Amino acid sequence: MAKITKKDVDKIAKTLSVEEVRQEEDHFLIRLCNTEEKRTLVLEVYPSILLGKRKGALVVVYTPTSHLQLHHCSGFVCSQDLGEVTFVGEFGGKLSGLVIEKGAACSLYANVTRDLLSGDFTKLGVEVMLSSVALSLTEGILEE
Repeated sequence: MAKITKKDVDKIAKTLSVEEVRQEEDHFLIRLCNTEEKRTLVLEVYPSILLGKRKGALVVVYTPTSHLQLHHCSGFVCSQDLGEVTFVGEFGGKLSGLVIEKGAACSLYANVTRDLLSGDFTKLGVEVMLSSVALSLTEGILEE
């Protein structure tokens, strides 16, 4: 996927109905707040940053109780219906994804094998099915 742009960030912000979007020197900062459930989440999207020896996109999530990073993000999918954005990265045939929800919640799925995305979810255990269903939304943007 090409570098994440301001237009992409606007689409992400609209999907998540965010409280604040700010463009910093090298990244975008997106703040979500769920006052009803007393949750806050800060999402930082670095379109291109040095990650070791290579540049890539970095997605960072801060909450009062966690700090999550997705290195070499290869794309994202916005779902207005679900009120969430799924960021995905792939390395060695395995996927990792960060799902950011409109309600200032997030989920991380790491090292999920690609074949789980297009299999029969009903044959998987509940623990495995959740990651497969969540990341299956990204199947259309993944390179063959």
